Amino acid sequence: MSHASSRRGARNLAYISMGAALIALCAWIAVPAAIPFTLQTFAVCLVAALLGWRRGFAAVALYLLLGAVGLPVFSGFSGGFGVLLGVTGGYLVGFLLTALVVGLAAGRFGQKTGALTAAMALGILLCYAFGTGWFVLVYTKNSGPIGLGAALGLCVLPYLPADAAKILLAALVCRRLSPLMKKGGFSA
Repeated sequence: MSHASSRRGARNLAYISMGAALIALCAWIAVPAAIPFTLQTFAVCLVAALLGWRRGFAAVALYLLLGAVGLPVFSGFSGGFGVLLGVTGGYLVGFLLTALVVGLAAGRFGQKTGALTAAMALGILLCYAFGTGWFVLVYTKNSGPIGLGAALGLCVLPYLPADAAKILLAALVCRRLSPLMKKGGFSA
């Protein structure tokens, strides 16, 4: 392994770790609710857009791994495998889909605000779909049947305005940070 390759690997690891840390930090900024209002979706979208799909996906995976082993990185300073298996765990796992979609779009279309915003919206919708399906399954198993409409009313509809704002903010912040990262020798 060459020195340049080793340095690139260390830089990738640092970016992935910082991405996971940003997601954890944003998970702690929360407004309590059935599914807390947090800045996680903002962080997942931003990290994936800045780091690209491989590093962004790895940052989300690292974040989930840290939480699964019990570090208090999830909303409400929670952690543990039980959180991932709980009724809201599907939304956390769904962040992997968001990172994949946003990172792929950033790689394909660059840091164009319109393309990033559309990709982030699609990524969040996939996260909603996966998380809501998970919620219905786990809730039904633990508490009894719940209809899809009721689950959407509880888990998705109240969060649409806030997530739309977080998507726009993430796209704008990405547009501002991207030139600085390129200037520092980083490319997504």
